[in-house]
Amino acid sequence: MLKWIVIFLVVALIAAVLGFGVIAGAAASIAKVIFYIFIVLFVVVLIRNFAQ
Repeated sequence: MLKWIVIFLVVALIAAVLGFGVIAGAAASIAKVIFYIFIVLFVVVLIRNFAQ
């Protein structure tokens, strides 16, 4: 999942450098959403492991 975050961030950076603001914003938003999903899943796994 972290691989996808990095891919979308790289796409956003390249699009921003080339002047494609809409594509850069969309890619950054997707990366942000995936990052938040990753954080939530990470916390759930930590809680489940400590509960055992």
